[in-house]
Amino acid sequence: MKGKVTSFDIAHLTGVSQSTVSRALRGSPLVNEETRRRIQAAVDELNYKVDKNASSLRAKHTGTLALLLFEDPTADDSHINPFFLSMLGSITRASAQRGYDLLISFQQFSRDWHADYADSKKADGIILLGYGDYLATRDKLQKLVDQGTCCVRWGAVLHDQPDVSVGCDNVSGGQAVTTHLIAQGCRRIAFLGDASSHYPEFFDRYRGHVKALGDAGLEAEPLLQVNAESTERSGYDALEKLLSHGVSFDAVFAASDLIAIGAMRALADHGLKVPDDVALAGFDDITMASFVNPPLTTVLQDTKQAGEILVDNLLRLIRGEPAESAMLPARLIVRRSSLRQG
Repeated sequence: MKGKVTSFDIAHLTGVSQSTVSRALRGSPLVNEETRRRIQAAVDELNYKVDKNASSLRAKHTGTLALLLFEDPTADDSHINPFFLSMLGSITRASAQRGYDLLISFQQFSRDWHADYADSKKADGIILLGYGDYLATRDKLQKLVDQGTCCVRWGAVLHDQPDVSVGCDNVSGGQAVTTHLIAQGCRRIAFLGDASSHYPEFFDRYRGHVKALGDAGLEAEPLLQVNAESTERSGYDALEKLLSHGVSFDAVFAASDLIAIGAMRALADHGLKVPDDVALAGFDDITMASFVNPPLTTVLQDTKQAGEILVDNLLRLIRGEPAESAMLPARLIVRRSSLRQG
């Protein structure tokens, strides 16, 4: 190889991007061990030396973080989950307190958002909220990491994820809800929410639900689980489908408050009273949950702490420091919608 060896030569030899080479040489946790070893072998082979002056020039930052908030392309024309609005506020405050501006962008799942923001250089790093189907999004997350984009997201903490995430302990939260419903005398508890790897947060809530049933000597019946997205309309339709199964149930655990509110309306339309006929609980503790009638039992996720950890983890990545995924505790909030005794 003629001339001075550059990081682009290392990238070409190893089949990765130049930014991935830079991250590997800085010890970034976003580069997996196999890729790191491959890069180091190429560095040794070509006797590559880091150009500290060029590295310093590239280290200039915009002082801006980007928050990508995803709209859900459903029939209700992209209504945004109010849970994410509360987190938006906490992320905005945390960014300002740390001297950063926040660029907020609403995105559609169909867009090539991962390439747009990685290439635009508008921000030093990206925070993702509400990205939808995880399995459909995972490849885009992997591409962000591979091209050296600093990125964190709110969502499930998974063993094989390519990125850094902050999430809630959904298993223990789901278990707490169902344990509470069982304590109210409920034995046939339906679950409304997508219980699959496509939506790992809902799936973990379902796992907690199943665990609580098992601990009480009860079994999860397939007909008592109905898929639903996090909208009121989806909750209404899921409850209608549950009724069409012709199976009895005395409680409903909805994977989100929006699903629960839609289910509450459907129960009322069928002359079923909450909680006298059917106990009901949700998840998220959005503001609306305490104002519906009856007020909704739910699970609180600490959006203030979540926002601060998301921003702090992103800033660590920007500085080239290690950042670890974090799981926050879930707290059951009991209100009248689930109280059938006492």
